[in-house]
Amino acid sequence: MKVLIITYYWPPAGGSGVQRWLKFVKYLQGFGIEPVIYTVDKPNYAIIDETLQKEVPTTIEILKQPIREPNNLLSFFGNKNKQTSAGFLDTKPSFFGKIAQYIRANFFIPDARKYWIKPSVKFLSEYLLKNTIDVVITTGPPHSLHLIGLELKQKLDIKWIADFRDPWTDIDYFHQLPLTNKAIKKHEQLEKEVISSADCILVVGKTMKENYLKYNKNVEVITNGFDDNEVVDGIELDTKFSFVHIGMMNANRNPRTLWKVLSEIIIENKSFANNFQLKLVGKCANEVLESIKENRLMSNLEMINYISHNKVIAFQKSAQVLLLAVNNVPSAKSIITGKIFEYLQANRPILAIAPTDGDLAGIINTTNSGYVVDFEDAHTLKKTILELYNAYKNHNLVADSKNIEQYHRKNLTKRLAQIIETTSSS
Repeated sequence: MKVLIITYYWPPAGGSGVQRWLKFVKYLQGFGIEPVIYTVDKPNYAIIDETLQKEVPTTIEILKQPIREPNNLLSFFGNKNKQTSAGFLDTKPSFFGKIAQYIRANFFIPDARKYWIKPSVKFLSEYLLKNTIDVVITTGPPHSLHLIGLELKQKLDIKWIADFRDPWTDIDYFHQLPLTNKAIKKHEQLEKEVISSADCILVVGKTMKENYLKYNKNVEVITNGFDDNEVVDGIELDTKFSFVHIGMMNANRNPRTLWKVLSEIIIENKSFANNFQLKLVGKCANEVLESIKENRLMSNLEMINYISHNKVIAFQKSAQVLLLAVNNVPSAKSIITGKIFEYLQANRPILAIAPTDGDLAGIINTTNSGYVVDFEDAHTLKKTILELYNAYKNHNLVADSKNIEQYHRKNLTKRLAQIIETTSSS
């Protein structure tokens, strides 16, 4: 059986967007499914990680087509550092930055990769007529790729699975975009058309499934997960009481209550002040750094810029506590950050600032892997941090996680293979 996977993010792309389908492809052949990748040629990725190239199976076919990246033109009006586009929406844009945001939001629907749709449909239509493909899979964002799948479905009546790594109109930053009512309606119309037209919808969490079931009764949940890590010898726990956050922290993810509570404990507890260390591994928004500075935590802070995925392992395993902050947005309950699964594998206590009744909390609670405190619950947060600190001082700060193997990439791929086979035969 053969599947065609249409993805914008593919090595050497770094960051979270590439991980899901890179790992699926790694294991699909073991379940009797041959993947063919269709991706962009010479893309302008915000983050590059060359180490991921070695994870691509050497036996698979990879198709590439060039793409016009309008972001290159729009950067003329805004920040020219392409790294800033990696999951960040400028909350304080310049005058020209506001113009760029308005143009991108209202004229590039569903996103800036819309000009890849037409040439991709043409190229893939010819490919599909000459080659036997059992199922086509599109993964977004960018959701323009789902429109490629939609047109191929309408044109060739293919079997089509649409994978949503993140929601479309419920994505954390959607409500911040300077969208006109016309643009919002267009997004909603396209989203509904994609969801209702696909043979199967894949999502990463239960809340997304509930939201999409009204348009398509065939919605399946396959979360993200963790993979076998390279063996890294000699990793020891940090000697200090370290809170380690891995990944980007944008303005919406800024845990202001946490910074205030930490500042309060430092003032009250000299031992804590001497032992506490905050490590932020990855890009942080200026708003986050301003909050940390306001709460006089800069002397406790160690910042590490983006590092390759394989080097993240050591930071996770050496942490006393792994910090996880969910975006404080209307759709917060549905957010499951990809890093949670690698946190589980690191087997260190997790402290999550997130809705206590959200999908992420469900994973942490069922795996007994840590603590979840709501965004504004300073009392519970302080109590939890002090409990963790006391365990650290008594040399018994450990994680007692259970049932985490269900999130191994190989087990998740086994479930994906079953869904592909069912979709193909339906």
